[in-house]
Amino acid sequence: MPSVSRAWTGTCGCRAAGREPRKLVFRENSLSDHEISLRFKVMAGICTTNAESIGFESLKSLLLEMAQDRSVETLLQALVERLERERDYSRRAVRDGHTCGEIVGQSVAIVNLLRQIDLVAPTDASVLILGESGTGKELVAEEIHKRSLRRDHALVKVNCASIPRDLYESEFFGHVRGAFTGAVKDRTGRFDLADGGTLFLDEVGEIPYTLQGKLLRVLQQGDFERVGEEVTRRVNVRIVAATNRDLKKAVAAGRFRQDLFYRLNVFPIEVAPLRRHKEDIPLLAAHLLERAAASLNSPRPRLTQSDILRLQQYDWPGNVRELWNVIERAVITSRGGKLEFDLPSEPIQTPEPTPDAPAAAPQKVVPWAEMKRRERDNVLAALEQTGWRIYGPQGAAALLGIKPTTLASRIQKMGLREQRNGWLSRSRMSVKNQPESP
Repeated sequence: MPSVSRAWTGTCGCRAAGREPRKLVFRENSLSDHEISLRFKVMAGICTTNAESIGFESLKSLLLEMAQDRSVETLLQALVERLERERDYSRRAVRDGHTCGEIVGQSVAIVNLLRQIDLVAPTDASVLILGESGTGKELVAEEIHKRSLRRDHALVKVNCASIPRDLYESEFFGHVRGAFTGAVKDRTGRFDLADGGTLFLDEVGEIPYTLQGKLLRVLQQGDFERVGEEVTRRVNVRIVAATNRDLKKAVAAGRFRQDLFYRLNVFPIEVAPLRRHKEDIPLLAAHLLERAAASLNSPRPRLTQSDILRLQQYDWPGNVRELWNVIERAVITSRGGKLEFDLPSEPIQTPEPTPDAPAAAPQKVVPWAEMKRRERDNVLAALEQTGWRIYGPQGAAALLGIKPTTLASRIQKMGLREQRNGWLSRSRMSVKNQPESP
Protein backbone atom coordinates (compact mmCIF):
# COMPACT_ATOMS: atom_id res chain seq x y z
CA MET A 1 0.00 0.00 0.00
CA PRO A 2 1.21 3.57 -0.53
CA SER A 3 2.53 5.72 2.31
CA VAL A 4 0.29 8.29 3.95
CA SER A 5 0.93 11.91 5.01
CA ARG A 6 -1.56 14.14 6.86
CA ALA A 7 0.18 17.40 5.99
CA TRP A 8 -2.34 18.65 3.43
CA THR A 9 -6.01 19.35 2.89
CA GLY A 10 -8.08 17.04 0.76
CA THR A 11 -7.90 19.28 -2.31
CA CYS A 12 -4.14 19.68 -2.02
CA GLY A 13 -3.90 15.94 -1.48
CA CYS A 14 -5.46 15.30 -4.87
CA ARG A 15 -2.78 17.39 -6.54
CA ALA A 16 0.06 15.95 -4.45
CA ALA A 17 -1.03 12.37 -5.13
CA GLY A 18 -1.06 13.16 -8.83
CA ARG A 19 2.60 14.16 -8.62
CA GLU A 20 3.51 11.17 -6.40
CA PRO A 21 1.18 8.23 -7.25
CA ARG A 22 2.59 6.05 -4.48
CA LYS A 23 1.93 8.58 -1.72
CA LEU A 24 -1.50 9.65 -0.46
CA VAL A 25 -1.71 12.96 1.42
CA PHE A 26 -4.57 14.52 3.35
CA ARG A 27 -5.43 16.47 6.49
CA GLU A 28 -8.63 16.44 8.51
CA ASN A 29 -9.13 17.83 12.03
CA SER A 30 -11.04 16.21 14.90
CA LEU A 31 -11.68 12.89 13.16
CA SER A 32 -11.97 9.51 14.84
CA ASP A 33 -9.75 6.62 13.74
CA HIS A 34 -12.65 5.18 11.76
CA GLU A 35 -13.25 8.46 9.97
CA ILE A 36 -9.55 8.86 9.24
CA SER A 37 -9.57 5.41 7.76
CA LEU A 38 -12.53 6.35 5.59
CA ARG A 39 -10.86 9.55 4.45
CA PHE A 40 -7.80 7.52 3.55
CA LYS A 41 -9.97 5.28 1.41
CA VAL A 42 -11.64 8.27 -0.23
CA MET A 43 -8.30 9.82 -1.10
CA ALA A 44 -7.07 6.44 -2.38
CA GLY A 45 -10.07 6.04 -4.65
CA ILE A 46 -9.87 9.57 -5.98
CA CYS A 47 -6.17 10.30 -6.20
CA THR A 48 -4.72 7.13 -7.68
CA THR A 49 -3.64 7.86 -11.24
CA ASN A 50 -3.19 4.21 -12.22
CA ALA A 51 -3.89 0.80 -10.74
CA GLU A 52 -0.22 -0.12 -10.64
CA SER A 53 0.49 2.51 -7.99
CA ILE A 54 -1.19 0.44 -5.25
CA GLY A 55 -1.95 -2.77 -7.10
CA PHE A 56 -5.09 -3.60 -9.01
CA GLU A 57 -6.51 -6.04 -6.45
CA SER A 58 -5.98 -3.61 -3.56
CA LEU A 59 -7.69 -0.85 -5.52
CA LYS A 60 -10.58 -3.13 -6.46
CA SER A 61 -11.27 -4.22 -2.88
CA LEU A 62 -10.90 -0.64 -1.69
CA LEU A 63 -13.49 0.68 -4.15
CA LEU A 64 -15.92 -2.14 -3.34
CA GLU A 65 -15.68 -1.38 0.37
CA MET A 66 -16.17 2.34 -0.29
CA ALA A 67 -19.28 1.68 -2.36
CA GLN A 68 -20.89 -0.14 0.59
CA ASP A 69 -20.22 2.60 3.18
CA ARG A 70 -22.62 5.54 3.45
CA SER A 71 -20.07 7.60 5.35
CA VAL A 72 -17.75 7.47 2.37
CA GLU A 73 -20.55 8.77 0.18
CA THR A 74 -20.99 11.73 2.55
CA LEU A 75 -17.28 12.50 2.49
CA LEU A 76 -17.18 12.20 -1.28
CA GLN A 77 -20.14 14.55 -1.63
CA ALA A 78 -18.50 17.10 0.67
CA LEU A 79 -15.30 16.99 -1.37
CA VAL A 80 -17.19 17.30 -4.64
CA GLU A 81 -19.07 20.34 -3.31
CA ARG A 82 -15.81 21.97 -2.24
CA LEU A 83 -14.26 21.42 -5.65
CA GLU A 84 -17.39 22.83 -7.28
CA ARG A 85 -17.18 25.94 -5.11
CA GLU A 86 -13.56 26.44 -6.10
CA ARG A 87 -14.55 25.95 -9.75
CA ASP A 88 -17.38 28.48 -9.47
CA TYR A 89 -15.12 31.01 -7.78
CA SER A 90 -12.50 30.58 -10.50
CA ARG A 91 -15.14 31.13 -13.18
CA ARG A 92 -16.37 34.32 -11.48
CA ALA A 93 -12.79 35.56 -11.13
CA VAL A 94 -12.22 35.06 -14.86
CA ARG A 95 -15.55 36.68 -15.77
CA ASP A 96 -15.08 39.68 -13.50
CA GLY A 97 -11.35 40.11 -14.07
CA HIS A 98 -10.27 43.55 -15.22
CA THR A 99 -6.49 43.31 -14.88
CA CYS A 100 -4.30 44.27 -17.79
CA GLY A 101 -2.26 41.07 -17.99
CA GLU A 102 1.26 41.45 -16.72
CA ILE A 103 3.61 44.04 -15.29
CA VAL A 104 5.11 45.94 -18.22
CA GLY A 105 7.97 48.43 -18.13
CA GLN A 106 11.72 48.95 -18.02
CA SER A 107 11.97 52.00 -15.78
CA VAL A 108 13.84 52.02 -12.48
CA ALA A 109 10.48 51.99 -10.65
CA ILE A 110 9.33 48.81 -12.41
CA VAL A 111 12.71 47.08 -12.08
CA ASN A 112 12.73 47.76 -8.33
CA LEU A 113 9.13 46.56 -8.05
CA LEU A 114 9.91 43.26 -9.77
CA ARG A 115 12.99 42.80 -7.62
CA GLN A 116 10.88 43.17 -4.47
CA ILE A 117 8.33 40.68 -5.82
CA ASP A 118 11.08 38.15 -6.52
CA LEU A 119 12.40 38.56 -2.97
CA VAL A 120 9.13 38.02 -1.11
CA ALA A 121 7.17 35.71 -3.42
CA PRO A 122 8.83 32.39 -2.43
CA THR A 123 8.19 33.10 1.27
CA ASP A 124 4.95 32.92 3.24
CA ALA A 125 5.38 36.44 4.62
CA SER A 126 2.41 38.81 4.62
CA VAL A 127 2.72 41.58 2.03
CA LEU A 128 1.17 45.05 2.15
CA ILE A 129 0.95 46.71 -1.28
CA LEU A 130 0.73 50.50 -1.13
CA GLY A 131 -0.13 52.88 -3.95
CA GLU A 132 -2.65 55.22 -5.47
CA SER A 133 -5.84 53.95 -7.05
CA GLY A 134 -5.26 52.42 -10.48
CA THR A 135 -1.52 51.78 -10.13
CA GLY A 136 -1.89 48.01 -10.49
CA LYS A 137 -1.81 46.74 -6.91
CA GLU A 138 -3.98 43.75 -7.82
CA LEU A 139 -1.57 42.91 -10.62
CA VAL A 140 1.30 42.91 -8.13
CA ALA A 141 -0.67 40.55 -5.87
CA GLU A 142 -1.25 38.18 -8.80
CA GLU A 143 2.45 38.26 -9.67
CA ILE A 144 3.42 37.45 -6.08
CA HIS A 145 1.06 34.46 -6.12
CA LYS A 146 2.32 33.23 -9.50
CA ARG A 147 5.92 33.24 -8.28
CA SER A 148 5.13 31.68 -4.88
CA LEU A 149 5.14 28.07 -3.74
CA ARG A 150 1.34 28.32 -3.54
CA ARG A 151 0.89 28.95 -7.25
CA ASP A 152 -0.86 25.58 -7.75
CA HIS A 153 -3.61 26.64 -5.34
CA ALA A 154 -6.24 29.36 -5.39
CA LEU A 155 -5.67 33.11 -5.30
CA VAL A 156 -8.90 34.39 -3.73
CA LYS A 157 -9.60 38.12 -4.03
CA VAL A 158 -11.76 40.20 -1.69
CA ASN A 159 -12.61 43.85 -2.30
CA CYS A 160 -13.10 45.01 1.28
CA ALA A 161 -14.64 48.32 0.14
CA SER A 162 -17.55 46.61 -1.63
CA ILE A 163 -18.76 44.41 1.24
CA PRO A 164 -21.78 45.64 3.24
CA ARG A 165 -20.81 46.33 6.83
CA ASP A 166 -23.10 43.63 8.25
CA LEU A 167 -21.76 40.91 5.93
CA TYR A 168 -18.01 41.17 6.49
CA GLU A 169 -17.87 38.24 8.90
CA SER A 170 -19.97 36.04 6.63
CA GLU A 171 -17.88 37.00 3.60
CA PHE A 172 -14.59 36.19 5.31
CA PHE A 173 -15.52 33.18 7.44
CA GLY A 174 -18.76 31.87 5.91
CA HIS A 175 -22.03 31.02 7.65
CA VAL A 176 -24.39 28.10 8.22
CA ARG A 177 -28.01 27.94 7.20
CA GLY A 178 -30.26 29.93 9.54
CA ALA A 179 -27.40 31.91 11.10
CA PHE A 180 -29.25 35.15 10.29
CA THR A 181 -32.14 36.42 8.22
CA GLY A 182 -31.49 35.54 4.59
CA ALA A 183 -29.03 32.72 5.33
CA VAL A 184 -31.03 30.10 3.43
CA LYS A 185 -28.05 27.78 2.90
CA ASP A 186 -24.49 27.22 4.08
CA ARG A 187 -21.90 29.55 2.63
CA THR A 188 -18.16 28.96 2.37
CA GLY A 189 -16.07 31.95 3.41
CA ARG A 190 -13.10 33.35 1.53
CA PHE A 191 -10.62 31.95 4.04
CA ASP A 192 -11.94 28.45 3.37
CA LEU A 193 -11.71 28.97 -0.38
CA ALA A 194 -8.13 30.20 -0.06
CA ASP A 195 -6.98 27.30 2.13
CA GLY A 196 -3.53 26.28 0.89
CA GLY A 197 -3.33 29.35 -1.33
CA THR A 198 -3.31 33.14 -1.11
CA LEU A 199 -6.00 35.56 0.08
CA PHE A 200 -5.80 39.04 -1.45
CA LEU A 201 -7.47 41.72 0.68
CA ASP A 202 -7.91 44.75 -1.56
CA GLU A 203 -8.70 48.09 0.15
CA VAL A 204 -7.88 46.51 3.51
CA GLY A 205 -8.17 49.92 5.20
CA GLU A 206 -11.96 49.74 4.75
CA ILE A 207 -12.42 46.78 7.09
CA PRO A 208 -14.55 47.87 10.12
CA TYR A 209 -12.63 48.25 13.34
CA THR A 210 -14.95 45.78 15.10
CA LEU A 211 -13.93 42.99 12.70
CA GLN A 212 -10.20 43.70 12.69
CA GLY A 213 -9.67 41.74 15.92
CA LYS A 214 -11.22 38.58 14.42
CA LEU A 215 -9.14 38.99 11.28
CA LEU A 216 -6.01 39.32 13.42
CA ARG A 217 -6.86 36.08 15.22
CA VAL A 218 -7.04 34.16 11.93
CA LEU A 219 -3.71 35.61 10.81
CA GLN A 220 -2.03 34.70 14.10
CA GLN A 221 -3.61 31.33 14.87
CA GLY A 222 -5.03 30.15 11.55
CA ASP A 223 -8.45 29.22 12.95
CA PHE A 224 -11.97 30.68 12.90
CA GLU A 225 -15.66 29.77 13.24
CA ARG A 226 -18.37 30.27 10.67
CA VAL A 227 -21.23 32.56 11.63
CA GLY A 228 -23.80 30.49 13.51
CA GLU A 229 -21.44 27.56 14.05
CA GLU A 230 -19.31 26.57 17.04
CA VAL A 231 -16.93 24.27 15.14
CA THR A 232 -13.42 25.72 14.91
CA ARG A 233 -11.89 25.40 11.47
CA ARG A 234 -8.20 25.64 10.61
CA VAL A 235 -6.76 27.05 7.40
CA ASN A 236 -3.33 27.62 5.91
CA VAL A 237 -3.56 30.93 4.06
CA ARG A 238 -1.05 33.53 2.96
CA ILE A 239 -2.25 37.14 3.18
CA VAL A 240 -1.49 39.80 0.59
CA ALA A 241 -3.23 43.12 1.33
CA ALA A 242 -3.44 46.39 -0.57
CA THR A 243 -4.58 49.92 0.20
CA ASN A 244 -4.43 53.45 -1.17
CA ARG A 245 -4.83 54.89 2.33
CA ASP A 246 -2.16 55.90 4.83
CA LEU A 247 -2.64 53.16 7.41
CA LYS A 248 -0.16 54.79 9.81
CA LYS A 249 -2.44 57.82 10.02
CA ALA A 250 -5.45 55.52 10.40
CA VAL A 251 -3.69 53.82 13.33
CA ALA A 252 -2.90 57.19 14.92
CA ALA A 253 -6.54 58.24 14.47
CA GLY A 254 -7.82 55.03 16.09
CA ARG A 255 -9.48 53.71 12.91
CA PHE A 256 -7.10 50.79 12.35
CA ARG A 257 -5.62 48.38 14.86
CA GLN A 258 -1.91 48.81 15.37
CA ASP A 259 -1.30 45.09 15.93
CA LEU A 260 -3.13 44.23 12.70
CA PHE A 261 -1.10 46.84 10.82
CA TYR A 262 2.15 45.30 12.04
CA ARG A 263 0.88 41.85 11.09
CA LEU A 264 0.09 42.95 7.52
CA ASN A 265 3.09 45.22 7.07
CA VAL A 266 5.73 42.49 7.24
CA PHE A 267 6.94 43.27 3.71
CA PRO A 268 5.57 46.55 2.30
CA ILE A 269 5.74 47.17 -1.46
CA GLU A 270 4.99 50.61 -2.87
CA VAL A 271 3.71 50.85 -6.45
CA ALA A 272 4.73 54.14 -8.06
CA PRO A 273 2.08 56.26 -9.83
CA LEU A 274 2.32 56.38 -13.61
CA ARG A 275 3.40 60.02 -13.64
CA ARG A 276 6.66 58.97 -11.96
CA HIS A 277 7.64 56.52 -14.68
CA LYS A 278 6.29 58.03 -17.91
CA GLU A 279 9.18 56.44 -19.78
CA ASP A 280 7.19 53.19 -19.57
CA ILE A 281 4.19 54.65 -21.41
CA PRO A 282 5.36 53.58 -24.92
CA LEU A 283 5.63 49.92 -23.84
CA LEU A 284 2.47 50.10 -21.74
CA ALA A 285 0.43 51.75 -24.47
CA ALA A 286 1.52 49.18 -27.07
CA HIS A 287 0.73 46.31 -24.69
CA LEU A 288 -2.67 47.68 -23.72
CA LEU A 289 -3.52 48.54 -27.33
CA GLU A 290 -2.91 44.95 -28.39
CA ARG A 291 -5.02 43.60 -25.49
CA ALA A 292 -7.85 46.06 -26.19
CA ALA A 293 -7.95 45.19 -29.89
CA ALA A 294 -8.02 41.47 -29.09
CA SER A 295 -10.73 41.77 -26.43
CA LEU A 296 -12.90 43.98 -28.66
CA ASN A 297 -12.29 41.80 -31.76
CA SER A 298 -11.13 44.91 -33.60
CA PRO A 299 -8.21 45.58 -35.97
CA ARG A 300 -5.16 46.82 -34.11
CA PRO A 301 -4.71 50.54 -34.88
CA ARG A 302 -1.25 51.99 -35.43
CA LEU A 303 0.32 53.79 -32.47
CA THR A 304 2.34 56.73 -33.79
CA GLN A 305 5.13 58.70 -32.13
CA SER A 306 2.86 61.73 -31.85
CA ASP A 307 0.31 59.54 -30.03
CA ILE A 308 2.97 58.46 -27.53
CA LEU A 309 4.15 62.04 -26.99
CA ARG A 310 0.58 63.15 -26.26
CA LEU A 311 0.09 60.31 -23.80
CA GLN A 312 3.34 61.24 -22.05
CA GLN A 313 2.28 64.87 -21.69
CA TYR A 314 -0.69 63.88 -19.57
CA ASP A 315 -0.22 63.31 -15.83
CA TRP A 316 -2.61 60.32 -15.47
CA PRO A 317 -4.25 60.92 -12.09
CA GLY A 318 -6.06 57.59 -12.60
CA ASN A 319 -2.75 55.87 -13.39
CA VAL A 320 -2.60 52.67 -15.48
CA ARG A 321 -6.34 52.02 -15.08
CA GLU A 322 -7.10 55.39 -16.68
CA LEU A 323 -4.59 54.67 -19.47
CA TRP A 324 -6.34 51.36 -20.15
CA ASN A 325 -9.76 53.06 -20.30
CA VAL A 326 -8.49 55.77 -22.66
CA ILE A 327 -6.87 53.24 -25.01
CA GLU A 328 -9.89 50.95 -24.97
CA ARG A 329 -12.17 53.90 -25.85
CA ALA A 330 -9.77 54.96 -28.61
CA VAL A 331 -9.82 51.47 -30.15
CA ILE A 332 -13.63 51.48 -30.15
CA THR A 333 -13.90 54.89 -31.83
CA SER A 334 -11.05 54.38 -34.29
CA ARG A 335 -12.73 51.49 -36.16
CA GLY A 336 -9.30 50.36 -37.32
CA GLY A 337 -8.29 53.86 -38.45
CA LYS A 338 -6.40 56.66 -36.72
CA LEU A 339 -6.39 56.63 -32.94
CA GLU A 340 -8.05 59.57 -31.21
CA PHE A 341 -7.35 59.82 -27.50
CA ASP A 342 -10.02 61.51 -25.39
CA LEU A 343 -7.79 63.49 -23.01
CA PRO A 344 -8.25 66.86 -21.32
CA SER A 345 -6.84 69.69 -23.44
CA GLU A 346 -4.66 70.82 -20.54
CA PRO A 347 -2.61 68.22 -18.66
CA ILE A 348 -3.69 67.77 -15.08
CA GLN A 349 -0.73 68.75 -12.96
CA THR A 350 -0.45 66.71 -9.82
CA PRO A 351 1.59 68.57 -7.22
CA GLU A 352 4.42 66.52 -5.85
CA PRO A 353 6.51 67.42 -2.83
CA THR A 354 10.18 68.00 -3.58
CA PRO A 355 12.90 67.87 -0.95
CA ASP A 356 14.46 71.12 -2.19
CA ALA A 357 11.24 73.12 -2.15
CA PRO A 358 11.03 75.38 0.90
CA ALA A 359 8.14 74.63 3.17
CA ALA A 360 5.40 77.24 3.30
CA ALA A 361 5.90 79.52 6.28
CA PRO A 362 3.21 79.00 8.91
CA GLN A 363 0.85 81.91 9.41
CA LYS A 364 1.90 84.11 12.31
CA VAL A 365 -0.33 83.76 15.35
CA VAL A 366 -1.31 87.07 16.95
CA PRO A 367 -1.71 87.01 20.76
CA TRP A 368 -5.14 87.83 22.12
CA ALA A 369 -3.89 90.99 23.82
CA GLU A 370 -2.50 92.23 20.53
CA MET A 371 -5.79 91.47 18.80
CA LYS A 372 -7.66 93.55 21.40
CA ARG A 373 -5.19 96.42 21.02
CA ARG A 374 -5.58 96.39 17.22
CA GLU A 375 -9.36 96.38 17.53
CA ARG A 376 -9.24 99.35 19.92
CA ASP A 377 -6.94 101.31 17.60
CA ASN A 378 -9.21 100.51 14.64
CA VAL A 379 -12.30 101.77 16.48
CA LEU A 380 -10.47 104.94 17.53
CA ALA A 381 -9.36 105.56 13.93
CA ALA A 382 -12.95 105.18 12.68
CA LEU A 383 -14.25 107.58 15.36
CA GLU A 384 -11.56 110.16 14.51
CA GLN A 385 -12.40 110.01 10.79
CA THR A 386 -16.12 110.46 11.40
CA GLY A 387 -15.81 113.19 14.02
CA TRP A 388 -16.91 110.77 16.74
CA ARG A 389 -20.26 110.26 15.08
CA ILE A 390 -21.67 106.74 15.61
CA TYR A 391 -25.00 106.68 13.74
CA GLY A 392 -25.96 107.54 10.18
CA PRO A 393 -24.42 106.74 6.80
CA GLN A 394 -21.42 108.94 7.65
CA GLY A 395 -20.97 107.48 11.13
CA ALA A 396 -18.23 105.23 12.47
CA ALA A 397 -20.54 102.21 12.64
CA ALA A 398 -21.20 102.38 8.90
CA LEU A 399 -17.49 102.79 8.26
CA LEU A 400 -16.70 99.71 10.33
CA GLY A 401 -19.58 97.71 8.87
CA ILE A 402 -21.26 96.93 12.19
CA LYS A 403 -24.48 98.00 13.92
CA PRO A 404 -24.35 101.32 15.80
CA THR A 405 -25.57 99.62 18.99
CA THR A 406 -22.74 97.09 18.68
CA LEU A 407 -20.18 99.88 18.25
CA ALA A 408 -21.56 101.81 21.23
CA SER A 409 -21.28 98.66 23.35
CA ARG A 410 -17.68 98.06 22.31
CA ILE A 411 -16.72 101.67 22.98
CA GLN A 412 -18.07 101.31 26.48
CA LYS A 413 -16.22 98.01 27.06
CA MET A 414 -12.95 99.49 25.77
CA GLY A 415 -13.18 102.40 28.16
CA LEU A 416 -12.73 104.95 25.42
CA ARG A 417 -14.82 107.43 27.38
CA GLU A 418 -11.95 107.68 29.81
CA GLN A 419 -9.46 108.27 27.03
CA ARG A 420 -11.31 111.07 25.26
CA ASN A 421 -12.55 114.01 27.34
CA GLY A 422 -15.88 115.29 26.18
CA TRP A 423 -16.55 112.24 24.04
CA LEU A 424 -19.70 111.32 25.95
CA SER A 425 -21.45 114.60 25.20
CA ARG A 426 -20.51 114.42 21.52
CA SER A 427 -21.71 110.85 21.20
CA ARG A 428 -24.95 111.78 22.88
CA MET A 429 -25.41 114.59 20.38
CA SER A 430 -24.91 112.00 17.63
CA VAL A 431 -27.58 109.84 19.15
CA LYS A 432 -29.89 112.80 19.66
CA ASN A 433 -29.56 114.00 16.06
CA GLN A 434 -29.94 110.58 14.46
CA PRO A 435 -32.94 110.18 12.12
CA GLU A 436 -35.95 108.51 13.63
CA SER A 437 -36.58 104.97 12.43
CA PRO A 438 -39.82 104.57 10.49
